[in-house]
Amino acid sequence: MYSLLETINSPADLRRLPRAQLKALADELRAYVIDSVSQTGGHLSSNLGTVELTVALHYVFNTPDDRLVWDVGHQTYPHKILTGRRERMGTLRQLGGLSGFPRRDESEYDTFGTAHSSTSISAALGMALAAEFKGENRNAVAVIGDGSMSAGMAFEALNNAGVHDHCKLLVVLNDNDMSISPPVGALNRHLAQLMSGRFYASARHVGKKVLQVAPPLLELARRLESHAKSMVVPATLFENFGFNYIGPIDGHDLESLIPTMENIRHLMATGAGPQFLHVVTKKGQGYKLAEADPIAYHGPGKFDPSMGLQKSSAPAKQTFTQVFGRWLCDMAEHDPRLVGITPAMREGSGMVEFHKRFPKRYHDVGIAEQHAVTFAAGMACEGLKPVLAIYSTFLQRGYDQLIHDVALQNLPVVFALDRAGLVGADGATHAGAYDIPYLRCIPNMGIACPADENECRKLLTTAFEQDSPVAVRYPRGAGAGVEPEAGLNSLPFGKGEIRREGSGIAILAFGTLLYPALQAAEKLGATVVNMRWAKPLDTELLLKVAASHEALVTLEEGAIMGGAGSAVGEALQAAGVVKPLLHLGLKDEFIEHGEVAVLLALQGLDAAGIEAAVRSRFGSFKSTDPLAKVVLKSVA
Repeated sequence: MYSLLETINSPADLRRLPRAQLKALADELRAYVIDSVSQTGGHLSSNLGTVELTVALHYVFNTPDDRLVWDVGHQTYPHKILTGRRERMGTLRQLGGLSGFPRRDESEYDTFGTAHSSTSISAALGMALAAEFKGENRNAVAVIGDGSMSAGMAFEALNNAGVHDHCKLLVVLNDNDMSISPPVGALNRHLAQLMSGRFYASARHVGKKVLQVAPPLLELARRLESHAKSMVVPATLFENFGFNYIGPIDGHDLESLIPTMENIRHLMATGAGPQFLHVVTKKGQGYKLAEADPIAYHGPGKFDPSMGLQKSSAPAKQTFTQVFGRWLCDMAEHDPRLVGITPAMREGSGMVEFHKRFPKRYHDVGIAEQHAVTFAAGMACEGLKPVLAIYSTFLQRGYDQLIHDVALQNLPVVFALDRAGLVGADGATHAGAYDIPYLRCIPNMGIACPADENECRKLLTTAFEQDSPVAVRYPRGAGAGVEPEAGLNSLPFGKGEIRREGSGIAILAFGTLLYPALQAAEKLGATVVNMRWAKPLDTELLLKVAASHEALVTLEEGAIMGGAGSAVGEALQAAGVVKPLLHLGLKDEFIEHGEVAVLLALQGLDAAGIEAAVRSRFGSFKSTDPLAKVVLKSVA
């Protein structure tokens, strides 16, 4: 089935193939992607859309010497297969296996690690100028999707690149949000090859030299060229940035892609400056089910390719994302001031139903987290109640706006932080490990950490009721399975509760790790406190618990450094209370991809790990208090 693909162990093997065999290779590559993802789960639609583009890039450019940077990187499975990792695709996104994104430590062909959007042009430009500085003759290619072009960082990089006249940079815009009819496709194929050809470049160069003696004529020629291009291409925006714009062309037509890219490579060799190639692709290309529903096949789990995705017969537990989505609709019915905002994550953040029911109050701002935060601030200034649904890892991209535009003005914006904590197969780039440390240092911010689905709904209501910014952090997937109560009941702001009475040691749990803490406490005889809020901390409850226990343990699914445990230590110190204190959470390391339960166990954050850490720390505890010796010895 993969007789041709099995001969390709590197792009060098690919470049030895005659061009006539590339279509067959692309067909095998697409089938291999479908087969691989169906067995492991992962991103599918985007990868099916980049098969021919990947083949063409590695065929034309001398990778890895020529640097190839993929924006986001979730569309790089064909790239991984062609660059010597075909046999390892069965380990994709599993512990110890291949990453779902480019990794510099995984392959020399992964020239830049990506996973967040809109970074590719900046990185590729840096590489191109570094090569120029070092006197190295190599090209840099950035492949960026149309969605990623909505972020300001991409345009900042374009603006910077345009002033480097001899930069060997190619930006490939992978546009999968438009279609090309056959007549327009044929016209654009011809035009792209014409505009990227050496005759056109030479004529343009000679014309510029001749007309330089007559500036009015030169300006007229420039305008005529611009108007001629604008008749057959979508826009001349990228020309105005200083790029030579080529396209759009069919990104699935190798007979168009390869000659055009070869022409561009020749242009780059002559010092023609930065080039911009616009290709049009289709998500899910070549697999009818994914073509029909690219959103459903964006990131499927395991499935039978002959059957497609099937609904499970077993009732699934309600996820935190679903809890948020239902709360959002219910609160919108209750309060007409509510508006919902997402930076291009409608499905992932659970806002599909809200969009259907409240279209005028739904705002998808695109992949533009900085804008999303300040946009919410502007709405809050006018008396609306914005709810920004955003992944914990993506809020990092709007940090300045969070401080300067929201918190400094104390505006009532609710941040619904999905994917807080570990995220499993997506790995370190998507882990929500840092939100408690980076949020709690900001004045006016509140941070709620619900322990289960019912608390999540209630704490969202609490957050919405405040006249200040509040973040509610919750993990990916389902929790303990506590059914959310109907209605829009809230919980007290900044207040926790004791969930289990014990003695000697008290475990202060922030978030969903409350439940493994309760399991561990049964064996330890410990008290368990559901803290609920990382900020404001319930210092009254904390000091009460500290006064009646000999040692404290803090527990959170977030970075230990600067996290909720640090807040507990600071509060105790401020009150002059000295207690043995053990911090449990995510260690000072980037945590790789794998199943969440396995990763938590490796971090010592399952019930067994919590119990073992407490016994290890306090088993030999020395105290001047005779009662403490008895209590802590019984724990050990």
